[in-house]
Amino acid sequence: MYIRAAPEEVSAVKAQLELLGAGVPDLPVGADRGSALPRGSGVSGQWVNASGRSATDAGVVLYVHGGGFAHTEPRAERQLAYHLSKATGRPVFALDYRLAPAHPYPAALDDVLAAHDSLLAGGAAEVVLFGESAGGTLVLSALLALKAADKPLPRTVAVSPVTDLTLSSPSLSTNDGLDLISRAVLEQACTQYLAGARADCAPQSPLHGDLAWLPDLLLVAGAAEVLVDDARRFAAAVAAAGTAIELDVYEGMPHVFHLATLTGTPSSTTTTFLRRLADWTERRSA
Repeated sequence: MYIRAAPEEVSAVKAQLELLGAGVPDLPVGADRGSALPRGSGVSGQWVNASGRSATDAGVVLYVHGGGFAHTEPRAERQLAYHLSKATGRPVFALDYRLAPAHPYPAALDDVLAAHDSLLAGGAAEVVLFGESAGGTLVLSALLALKAADKPLPRTVAVSPVTDLTLSSPSLSTNDGLDLISRAVLEQACTQYLAGARADCAPQSPLHGDLAWLPDLLLVAGAAEVLVDDARRFAAAVAAAGTAIELDVYEGMPHVFHLATLTGTPSSTTTTFLRRLADWTERRSA
């Protein structure tokens, strides 16, 4: 699906993203940050629940943040988890995974897998994976690792993921200079994360894995971002393998444009994104 946006909307979203440098507001007063499961997850992370439901009833969204495999912004992650919980009607567990360069591949992937298994063991009715940027890579890698282990596969949403860590997609060059991140930034992030592991192998590089028999997937990217062709190539490869996948490309939007919602000022783009996420999650759970 191609989502159109007027030039003024693109400018507004970019301006909102720039505002995030000044800080992110904390959660609304009364936001539920208690565990949504009767038993603890056993892994490091934070709960945010704006749904009024428990994980045993509604299931849980396992949120894997971005940050080039090396950075975390806990306040921003809490705030996005709140919006994800409101949109999906499920509690959200925001994972605090280990970071490169101190903990290179496969540490972060191992943490995602441990969180997934622990949430199910703790009583979650379902786990839906949601990841952005590096977190999008990690949730797709987790799918392939779960498949290799012959485990049940969770429905998954990946926003602006790096799917080919060889960094071979054309948009890395054609959109370089148009986006909020650059090819040079990605090269450094992938080198730190891989720490000598091969870039052309799965699960660390999802595009190079066996993509047959995966669950329903939703991929999201901005048309102006350097990684848009990573999303397009992955979607094409998944479809060729016979797996159902939906790809949403937002006209003119940069990398992780959905984070503009953290400013607290709704835009038509972020509203569309959250409604689309809500509709997809509910439709796929029916």
